[in-house]
Amino acid sequence: GNIACLLCLPCAPFCSGSFQIQFANTEDKQEFSKYPTKAGRRSLSRSISQSSTDSYSSAASYTDSSDDETSPRDKAQVNTHGNSDFCVKNIKQAEFGRREIEIAEQGKSDLTAVYFVVPSQVLIETLVALGAQCRWTACNIYSTQNEVAAALAETGVPVFAWKGESEDDFWWCIDRCVNTEGWQANMILDDGGDLTHWVYKKYPSVFKKVRGIVEESVTGVHRLYQLSKAGKLCVPAMNVNDSVTKQKFDNLYCCRESILDGLKRTTDIMFGGKQVVVCGYGEVGKGCCTALKALGAIVCITEIDPICALQACMDGFRVVKLSEVIRQMDVVITCTGNKNVVTREQLDRMKNGCIVCNMGHSNTEIDVASLRSPELTWERVRSQVDHIIWPDGKRVVLLAEGRLLNLSCSTVPTFVLSITATTQALALIELFNAPEGRYKQDVYLLPKKMDEYVASLHLPNFDAHLTELSDEQAKYMGLNKNGPFKPNYYR
Repeated sequence: GNIACLLCLPCAPFCSGSFQIQFANTEDKQEFSKYPTKAGRRSLSRSISQSSTDSYSSAASYTDSSDDETSPRDKAQVNTHGNSDFCVKNIKQAEFGRREIEIAEQGKSDLTAVYFVVPSQVLIETLVALGAQCRWTACNIYSTQNEVAAALAETGVPVFAWKGESEDDFWWCIDRCVNTEGWQANMILDDGGDLTHWVYKKYPSVFKKVRGIVEESVTGVHRLYQLSKAGKLCVPAMNVNDSVTKQKFDNLYCCRESILDGLKRTTDIMFGGKQVVVCGYGEVGKGCCTALKALGAIVCITEIDPICALQACMDGFRVVKLSEVIRQMDVVITCTGNKNVVTREQLDRMKNGCIVCNMGHSNTEIDVASLRSPELTWERVRSQVDHIIWPDGKRVVLLAEGRLLNLSCSTVPTFVLSITATTQALALIELFNAPEGRYKQDVYLLPKKMDEYVASLHLPNFDAHLTELSDEQAKYMGLNKNGPFKPNYYR
C-alpha cells in the first residue's frame, strides 16, 4: 500500500551502483543524463517460475488471514538479527514477503527495476540502498500487505503497520514511527498528510531538523496549502500529486485498471448494462469512467468544475446531479478527494443492492459515520465487504468501509507505481540536496526537467525511441535540445 515515512538521509548525494543523481550544485540547476543508465538488479535468492508468480500474487497472500487474532501491539516480536524496533502482524511471514518483493523487482534490466514496485515497500528498500535511514508506517488501515511489512522488518527497517488496523492502532503506529530515541528525521515522505499533521500536533520540535516534506496525494497537498496559507508551514514541501508523471499516469492509468479489479474481487459484478455514477471527472474519475464504459456500463458523471464537466460531455458521458439519479444507480463511485460527497440522505434513497465505494482518498467522501446508527445493521459478508441493512430490509453494499477501494481490495499496476515512486524519490533528493535558499517555506511543484527524466527512465520498457530536435528546430521552438520540452505551468 501507499506509505507515510520519516527519513534520515545521509549528508551526501545518493549513489547506488552506476546510478547517481546529485543536486547539491553551487549553481541553481539540475543535470540529467539524456538516456537512462543501466543498473544491475539484485540477484534473486531463488528462481521464480510463472506458476509461482501467479500463486504468490498479493491477492493470494497472507494479508487477509485471520488465524491470529492477537493484536500486533500485544506481541513481543524479534527478527533474526535481534531487532525489535517494529510492529507487524507476524514476523514469521518475512520469507513469504521477500518473495513478493522479488517478484516485483524481476523482469526488468534497466534502471527502473530499482524503483519497480508492487507495494510501495520497494521504494523504501531503494531509499535504504541509497543511504537513507527510514521509519515506516502505513497511510491506510487496509493497504498493508502483512507479509511484505514483515519482510522489511526482517531487514531491519522499523515498520509499524498491519492490515486491518483500528483507528487507535493507526495513530499509535504513526506515533511509534515518529517518537523514538536516538534518531532524528530530516525528511518526511507522506501520503494523505496524516503523518505531517501528527508531527505538527505532537512533535513540532522535529521540524527544526527537517529539510522538507514530499506529499503525493490530493488530500495531503490540500492540507499543506492550508498550512502555507495560514503561515504555519515551517519547511519546504514538494507537491508530487500535481506533477505530470503522477497526474497523467498514476491517477489515470492505475485507477483505470484497479477500479475493475477491486469491484470484481469484492462483488463479482457484471458491468454490462449497469447504471454507474462516478463523482468527479479529474484524472482518477477519467480512468474509472474509461474502464467502466469499455465493459458496457452506462456511466454518468457528477462535477463541480465546468471545465471537467465539459470534458465529460465531450467524452460521451452525461453530467448529472447525484440527487437526481441516485435512485436508479447500481454503483456509486467517489473520486473527488472531498468530504461528504455521498450523504446519509442519498444513502437512504439508494435502491436495494447498490454498491458504494471510494477511489478518491481517505474515508471522508462517503458519510460512513452516519451509517453507524442504531436503526441500521452491519453485516460483514466477506473481507472488505459490508451489507448495510435498513429497517425495511434494503441492503447497500459498502466496500472497504468507505476507504480507498484499490488499496484495500485489489492490487495495483506495478509499472505505474514505479513511475510514482521514482517521482517521489527524485523529489526527496531534490529537497534534501538543494542549496540553502532555493526553496522557502512554501509548497513547490517538481521541476519539469525531473518530470521528463522520470518518463525517460520508463520508455525503454516499451522499446520506445525519442525523436531528437535539430539545432534549427530547437532554435525555432525556443527549446533546449535536451529539454525541458514543456513549460512549468503544463499539467
